[in-house]
Amino acid sequence: MLTFHGYRRSQGLPGVRNAVAVIPSVFCANTVARRIAEHVAGAMAFCHPVGCSQVGLDLELTARGLKGLGRHPNFYGVVVVGLGCERFQARELAESIAASGKPVEMLVIQDEGDTLQAIEKGVTFASRLVEEASRQRREEFPLSEFSLGLKCGGTDATSGLAANPALGWATDQICEAGGRAIFTEVTELIGAEQILAGRAVNPRVAGQILSTIGNMEKRLSAATASAEVQHRSALISPGNEDGGLTSVVEKALGGIYKAGTGPVSGVVGYGEYPGGPGLYLLDCVGHDGEAVTGLVASGCQAVVFTTGRGTPTGFPGVPVIKITGNRTTWERMRFNLDFNAGDIMEGTPIAEVGAELLEKILRIGSGEPSRAELLGHDELFCITRI
Repeated sequence: MLTFHGYRRSQGLPGVRNAVAVIPSVFCANTVARRIAEHVAGAMAFCHPVGCSQVGLDLELTARGLKGLGRHPNFYGVVVVGLGCERFQARELAESIAASGKPVEMLVIQDEGDTLQAIEKGVTFASRLVEEASRQRREEFPLSEFSLGLKCGGTDATSGLAANPALGWATDQICEAGGRAIFTEVTELIGAEQILAGRAVNPRVAGQILSTIGNMEKRLSAATASAEVQHRSALISPGNEDGGLTSVVEKALGGIYKAGTGPVSGVVGYGEYPGGPGLYLLDCVGHDGEAVTGLVASGCQAVVFTTGRGTPTGFPGVPVIKITGNRTTWERMRFNLDFNAGDIMEGTPIAEVGAELLEKILRIGSGEPSRAELLGHDELFCITRI
């Protein structure tokens, strides 16, 4: 039986990392949050440009994203930092995280007197949480306790032919064992919606898939309707075209291979956790940072990121495992990439490469650092906006 070694949590899935998150409820608290984390080894700050001057769904998405991040199993505890007059209040964030059973401390800059006093108090909070976290030891867990995020970026032709099919094989094994896998990038699923709906566990889920992708297509059509922005309306990047893709439909038909061949159990909203085991579609855009943040906010303990062109990016506190099906990219960016699926292009069976990839995923999930972690890459944290 396949297993991994993680950190037990009082509720929910185990963590594959054991850090302390310092999360500002609003951008005004970013510097205080960052200074707290700089003074405490094992703590990391999640600075962002939102939390105030937002209304409606825009503010709600910020709330969902930060709450989901705070509940994430890879963080033993959280220090929430607020300013005091923001629209997304620190107390709402802290109470949501505490409801998951996670240790939470909160400070509000305006209540502390000034930023120096707030930093001092935050360092005390974070230090105590890191010390508590250090007493935990990894335990063995079955594959049914694993939740994997699926992402692709810097796509080329080999992504759909090698890297995504290898990841899809690993995805099937996790879901068949009772684990979870989540795919997203709805902007890049246009053209594959009927295929995905045909894999739904029931007609209700099929309808959700069709409406999710259809609604995204309507939003894109409205956003690109003006003649003034037609030169900025391409759904695939110049790098995708250089890599051999000609349309978003081609990209979608290759991209869905990373979701394997099993049934789609449901659609989850941004910042929501799946209700049970299986494969899920996350309603989120295709931008790399927003998509990975969405996967993390839905509880994925690790993210596998396929890339034909290559990317160095990572996410703080959550391993992002980069794989490529392009041997040239592997040789050129080897220290930024974790796995080469290019042997599939030369005739090695998908199942053989997929088994090697799954072993690599579980090793990283058990503590082996990903290349992005080794190099300190954390670019992928990006709260979505409407």
